[in-house]
Amino acid sequence: MKRSEKVKGKEAAALRRKKSKMYGIGIAAGIIVVAVIIGFFLLSPSVAKTGDTVDVYYTGTLDNGTVFDKTANGTPLEFVIGKHSVIPGLESAVVGMTVNTEKTVWIPVDQAFGPYRSDLILVLNRSSFEPNQTLNVGERYDITTNPSTGATTKVKIVNVTASTVTLDPNPPLTDQNLTFAIKLVKIKRSS
Repeated sequence: MKRSEKVKGKEAAALRRKKSKMYGIGIAAGIIVVAVIIGFFLLSPSVAKTGDTVDVYYTGTLDNGTVFDKTANGTPLEFVIGKHSVIPGLESAVVGMTVNTEKTVWIPVDQAFGPYRSDLILVLNRSSFEPNQTLNVGERYDITTNPSTGATTKVKIVNVTASTVTLDPNPPLTDQNLTFAIKLVKIKRSS
C-alpha cells in the first residue's frame, strides 16, 4: 500500500511537470502569434508610411462642430507622407493606417496651421497694386511672392488707405484646433 502511494505521488508530480511544460509552450506560442500579427501590420505593404502617396477622404471640423472643409465630388485628397504639403497633424494621422480604414483625429493648433503671427502683417504702398484695382477689406487675394518662379501666397486685406494696403498672410484657420474624420482609400508605394 505504501508503495502504491509513492507511485501515485510520482505520477502526480510527473503530470504537474507535463502540464507546466504544456502551459509554457502555450504561452510561447501565443507570444509568437502576437509577434507575427504585429509584424504583419508593421511591415505590411498596405500600411501607410513616410514616402508613400496616399489618397484620403476627409471632413474637417472646428471645435464648435462647424465643417470648414471636406473632399468633394468623390475626389480624394492626394499627398505624399513626409513632403509636408498638408498640415502635420493630418499627415501623421495617416501613418500606420491601412486601406479602407477610418478614424477621427483631433489636431491641436501647433499641428494644424499654427498660432497667429502678427509679425507676418505687411503694409505695402498702394502703388504696388494696379491703379484701378478694387481692394476690398476682408477679401483674400493671391499675391506673387517670387516672380521668377511664379510662387504665390494667399493674403487677406485688413486695411486700405489712399497710400497703403495692409495684408495678413496668416491662414484663415490659424489659432484653431481641428478635427478630421478621415478614410484612407489608396496607398501608392514610393519607388
